[in-house]
Amino acid sequence: MIVASAQPVPVPLLVLAVVAAGFVVYRWVDLARSDSVRYLPKWAWAIICAVSIPIGGVVYLAVGRNH
Repeated sequence: MIVASAQPVPVPLLVLAVVAAGFVVYRWVDLARSDSVRYLPKWAWAIICAVSIPIGGVVYLAVGRNH
């Protein structure tokens, strides 16, 4: 019987995953605290930020966020 050993995840990949998750959480907190957003409802911006990391968050910052 051959048993496959688990390969460790590379550290840079873990760092990238943590940064990406932190960016999504930061966008969600910003959405929750904002009174209003532009062009789409808040729930749509939350989905866009979560599904298309990091493009959705960058687009929200550039287009959807009220300053």
